[in-house]
Amino acid sequence: MPPKKKAAAPEPPPLIGRPGTNLKCGIVGLPNVGKSSFFNVLTKSAAPAENFPFCTIEPNESRVAVPDDRFDYLCDHHKPASRVPAYLQITDIAGLVKGAHEGQGLGNAFLSHIRGVDAFFHVCRAFEDEDVTHVEGDVNPVRDLEIISEELRLKDIDYVEKTVLSLEKTCIRGGDKKQKPEYDTIMKVKQLLCEDHRDVRSAAWSAVEIESLNKHLLLSSKPVIYLVNLSERDYARKKNRWLAKIKEWVDERDPFALIIPFSAELEAKLVDMTAEEGAAHLAELKTTTMLPKIIKTGFRALQLEYFFTAGPDEVRAWTIQKGTKAPQAAGRIHTDFEKGFIMAEVMAFQDFKEYETELAVKAAGKYRQQGRNYVVLDGDIIFFKFNAGAGLSAKKK
Repeated sequence: MPPKKKAAAPEPPPLIGRPGTNLKCGIVGLPNVGKSSFFNVLTKSAAPAENFPFCTIEPNESRVAVPDDRFDYLCDHHKPASRVPAYLQITDIAGLVKGAHEGQGLGNAFLSHIRGVDAFFHVCRAFEDEDVTHVEGDVNPVRDLEIISEELRLKDIDYVEKTVLSLEKTCIRGGDKKQKPEYDTIMKVKQLLCEDHRDVRSAAWSAVEIESLNKHLLLSSKPVIYLVNLSERDYARKKNRWLAKIKEWVDERDPFALIIPFSAELEAKLVDMTAEEGAAHLAELKTTTMLPKIIKTGFRALQLEYFFTAGPDEVRAWTIQKGTKAPQAAGRIHTDFEKGFIMAEVMAFQDFKEYETELAVKAAGKYRQQGRNYVVLDGDIIFFKFNAGAGLSAKKK
């Protein structure tokens, strides 16, 4: 009897959002809550951070290396000529105000900038400072969270109502049955937004519905990380009168989202200090910087991860989407690697760190040869084998 064919590996569940690895996190919030200060610290750039609304009109864009002890270890081990970490792309979007969905402030331009990002750092202000004006007159981060969330939801409602009219014309009256799943999904979205007053990301969606959602990339479907900007004193003592109220609001409105308290004031000071001075200042306050956690959380929110190629020439982190299979991961290095894929030789980072050399990993039986159905895991160290002539054919003379 012929050998039984191995069952194909189950397909990973689809992800809401744009496919690919060229994804961005946008920084949103009301004016003067610390967005540009946070962006400046994050990217060590010089974006203006003046004390008046709409200081940022065109979005500032930059990228920041994703901190990773595994990458640092591989670099220390191999001492390569070239070191290429993974990067998170950051966009600083100007402050939204109440009524932005109707064009208030510079709302329409800002909302179009927001549409171009794939996840949000939502910065809210929980510090008092008479020298920094607040567009709403006083500090109330729960109200501010509600304003931004509502503006994005209202913009989605405006978009969905127009989409429903278009789909009714082609699907219901025109009889296009192929568009029925999309119509059903959009009607479910309309009920969620208009009647339930909930964000798209708060609901459970099937694979078919996600396929339809990804044609529209609604603002309230995008993941959010809530960043609470505290004074240096409150951050160091881990106390602020708004934290519990913010958590209560997020737990009710966006229960799977993360809340990360930080202090733009403290981080700005650390940027201007030497490494030794910064470490001493943090030790004096008995606290730590929150930037590495924020960057890594933003990267994960985009459903991104990376594998390593490592040797004396180069240590590099290659960004892929979660659920990527070995041939497509190989294609991130070069398209010929995907076309001519033969196998992936894989070792887990922890195994390499434990046994210290590739030979020792092999001797321990931890070095694996994987085929085209292998789903690459975050932190895998991979060597790809491929047929260099695959997909190439000589022209007939």
